[in-house]
Amino acid sequence: MSYYDLAPKSGGNGEGKPLTGWTVLAILVAFFGVVASVNGVMIYSALSTFSGEVETHPYEHGLAYNRDIAAARAQAARAWKVEATVTRAESGEARILVVARDAKGADVTGAELTATLASPVDTKQDVRASLKETVPGRYEGGATVGKGLRDLDLTATLDGRQVFRSRSRLQID
Repeated sequence: MSYYDLAPKSGGNGEGKPLTGWTVLAILVAFFGVVASVNGVMIYSALSTFSGEVETHPYEHGLAYNRDIAAARAQAARAWKVEATVTRAESGEARILVVARDAKGADVTGAELTATLASPVDTKQDVRASLKETVPGRYEGGATVGKGLRDLDLTATLDGRQVFRSRSRLQID
């Protein structure tokens, strides 16, 4: 009795089709082709939806750690009092209002303020707004942003130097 005698019979002629090396090769190539195709689709989907990156240049930020500590100490020594509020205007735009005073209570004037409404999970959804000084010490601006949880990043520069930076989490309705 041979292998061909044990093979399942197909059709009505009583003979089975033999399993050859070429058939096994074709099955293996098809199997691994399907696996590779699914992996390719999954990799593309993962990379195009969320990179997982919070910082754009984390290595460089790590190298500047001591400089950041010195800047934070200088900011604390200035003892500015900065209050920020974000409200929704009738047009649907998020209105950002910042009131800044120095340690003596005097209005901080002449600063360039930038506000970023950052998404905690996806940097592609971050929205940046330049705030204009409407009256001394009061800065206002707007941004089109959806509802949800955001980080409000405020940055103030005077004479080309960054003198203030803060981050606070808020809910935008």
